[in-house]
Amino acid sequence: MPTKIDRDLMNSTISPRLAALFRSALVLSLSACGGGSSSSGGGGPNPTPGTPPSPSPPATTLNLAACAPSGLGTDYQVGDGKAYTALEQVPWENLGPGDTVRIFYRAAPYAGKFLIAAQGTSAAPVRICGVRGPNNERPIIDGNGAVTRAELRDGYSQDPRYRPIHEARSVIVIKPLATQAYEAYPSYIQIDGLNIKRAHPSYTFRDTAGATERYGYFGSCIWIDRGHHILIADNEISDCSQGIFSKSTDDGDFAVSKDLRIAGNYLWGNGIVPDANDDGFHNHSSYTQSVGTVIEFNHYGPLRAGALGNPIKDRSVGTVVRYNRIDEGAHSIDLVEAEDFPITATTNPAYRTTFVYGNQIKKSGDTGSFIHYGGDHFGSAPGNSWGEPIFRKGTLFFFNNTVYATGRGAELFQVDTTEERVEVWNNIFVFDASVPIGLRSMRAKRDGNPPWTPGGIVNLGRNWISEGWADSDIDHPVQGQLLGSANMLSGSTPPIDLLSMTPIAGSIILDKNQAPPSGASAWTVDYQLGPAYVPMARTVTGSSLDLGAVER
Repeated sequence: MPTKIDRDLMNSTISPRLAALFRSALVLSLSACGGGSSSSGGGGPNPTPGTPPSPSPPATTLNLAACAPSGLGTDYQVGDGKAYTALEQVPWENLGPGDTVRIFYRAAPYAGKFLIAAQGTSAAPVRICGVRGPNNERPIIDGNGAVTRAELRDGYSQDPRYRPIHEARSVIVIKPLATQAYEAYPSYIQIDGLNIKRAHPSYTFRDTAGATERYGYFGSCIWIDRGHHILIADNEISDCSQGIFSKSTDDGDFAVSKDLRIAGNYLWGNGIVPDANDDGFHNHSSYTQSVGTVIEFNHYGPLRAGALGNPIKDRSVGTVVRYNRIDEGAHSIDLVEAEDFPITATTNPAYRTTFVYGNQIKKSGDTGSFIHYGGDHFGSAPGNSWGEPIFRKGTLFFFNNTVYATGRGAELFQVDTTEERVEVWNNIFVFDASVPIGLRSMRAKRDGNPPWTPGGIVNLGRNWISEGWADSDIDHPVQGQLLGSANMLSGSTPPIDLLSMTPIAGSIILDKNQAPPSGASAWTVDYQLGPAYVPMARTVTGSSLDLGAVER
């Protein structure tokens, strides 16, 4: 049956002070969109945001082989003059270990959508990849007008009540065929080198019965319903309700998405603008709830203009977010409770530790705090399987990130209860001149319900921060604790170039890297994002690493 949609309302994710600013921005965005007409799907008749940048080559750091047959299975070639000229012609329901579906670049997009249910192996994974064009273009898979393979009709669902929901969710879905055993799950699936776009309520597709249907509000370019060992890499993903979504439930290990790696992708222009059908807060660039989630080397561009989601929302176990460029959004990174698989999550020790490091983050503080850690469903009671009892209740290790805050006020960390702790060291926090002194806050206010105490615990090691900062703004004191303020380095002038985030010669942040706390001693900062956000090895240029995400 369909998963429940998370209900993270605005007043539970931003502070009272910023809520007022957010309401003003919301009024302006709705006015600009003609009042959010329900017929527009929250994006207007043509919501594709801007012109995408020229394509960039895959980063060698991703260790992706060329899009070539594995030699271990069937080589399915899709393109002009190939055995298959359209995506709906590929026998997706029959893919097996070692199979490769190679989609060759052509000027015309491929208008197709499909389901991947194959069970690959470690030695013989199943790969769907793009063969780039003469100017390094990724093949385009366009959800608007996409045709669904008729033979997948019972694969999406054998129940006519739920089939439309499954078909309207995505351009690409990873899930077992409904004709397989209930415990089946896809495994060892790799999707790379593609430009995937336009699964959004503004767009339509042709379903397995040949009827024209509209995409749903809670959907995604790539939807991972369940699966183990999934790699989504080197894709451009845009103009969808969400970029990437993964789901897990407590039905058993087979129903948990596991070992998910999202690497080297460019996600931009996704999300939902509020309208009569949706408030816009539930859809994000990537929304993950898996065991073993690694999000690395990606460029998260801004969401769709007027959308109210986050670049990264995560409900996973063992989450690592590293070496990403993250622009704008409500929260930059939103780390909350395992809503749909609380038993699996809370019994796994890895749920209690999260690592966020080496990221470049830039956004306006007017839309919400930068980093949220804990949970977003409040008003529960001890012993319940929802809300505060299943919050993260662990430690977020936040280190060697560079954060650039703009706007009329900014709050860096929003930590929900004193059962959540954030260890903060080797970072750079720059407040733009637009952020007035008095509104440069380390922590955001969070209202809570007994027996929990809100506010969390933030422990500061050595970091650089713009002068004029405080724990919180004077009108909204925060409970919990802020520790280690004396360890902070500060100044009036940013020690980095704000465009490249590279340290400036002679700045105080050079060679100032501090040894990590014991809980993070095994995690080293080995990479950074270079020009065009391409990953590169991070090499020490002095006696120690510099603070922040980029080495001079």
